[in-house]
Amino acid sequence: MHRAKRRDFVVVAGALLAPLATKAQPAGKVFRIGYLSAPTRESVEGILQAFLRALRALGWIEGRNVVIEYRWAEGHLDRLPGLAEDLVRRKVDVIVAPAASAALAARRATRAIPIVMIFPNDPVGDGLVASLRQPGGNVTGTTNIPISDMLAKRLQILREAVPSAMRVAMVYDPTDQTSVPPQKSFEAVGRSLGVQLHYVEVRGREDFDTAFAAMQRQQADGVLVAGGTTFLVNRSKFNELALKHRLPTMFAVREGVEAGGLLSYGVNMTEFIGRSAAYVDKILKGTKPADLAIEQPTKFELIINMNTAKALALRIPPSLLARADEVIQ
Repeated sequence: MHRAKRRDFVVVAGALLAPLATKAQPAGKVFRIGYLSAPTRESVEGILQAFLRALRALGWIEGRNVVIEYRWAEGHLDRLPGLAEDLVRRKVDVIVAPAASAALAARRATRAIPIVMIFPNDPVGDGLVASLRQPGGNVTGTTNIPISDMLAKRLQILREAVPSAMRVAMVYDPTDQTSVPPQKSFEAVGRSLGVQLHYVEVRGREDFDTAFAAMQRQQADGVLVAGGTTFLVNRSKFNELALKHRLPTMFAVREGVEAGGLLSYGVNMTEFIGRSAAYVDKILKGTKPADLAIEQPTKFELIINMNTAKALALRIPPSLLARADEVIQ
């Protein structure tokens, strides 16, 4: 599969742009990092390896001066609380929690062990932190911009790629906070773009066939795929069904497009997760999470899969191709 790079992706960070190695690593001690994640390891292996590379660059070597306790919920969000409690019992020094679901489970399990969250959409609203500048408590890390803003941009791009998409299905998992769309504000966006939105709930892979049947009844012209564990873990199967039903898809993450989706617009998690390693580094060297401001991304990437476009007999406008950060051909 050939990928044409259109322009470099640059992550602009805030709180940790200062030199990272401000303190020497504690000599002799082996630290324990808990890694609590909702999906399967296989589905996020590339992102995990990017995190481990960033740790190594900061001098933290798995098996030498850090031991990582991995806990995978295997796509079952209801397992997260028990896994978080197990990490607490093992007295890890810090918990890394990708997504709001893992961060919330970790926060409920402990108010003492530092937690480095990765990309919840609304950490203040979710009660994870007091504010982005002064998080307070034991949680810090990175966050995304409000989901309503991201959904609006994704819908706009989908309409640009497929001008005939007047009815769009918003597919989401109601059990996953990362996935649930703010319907009231999103309806206004849809009206402004002349799009009729249909909300389709999917609680797991077993709901995919029912969901696509509902989209067919609604005569959907396109699919906006919410973020969340269900769609990350099962992205290949979802795209297989979307192609079968001749539906163009817009994903929140590039992994969805690499697995056969048409479009994605969002942060490159493989690039940005290194910032989380910087938080872990500072915490293991003695900085309190309450003193580390939350970082937000300011750069996002547009990925287009031309193989999928051809399979759907779509002509992507040249203006959109010119803006793409990467075109898969």
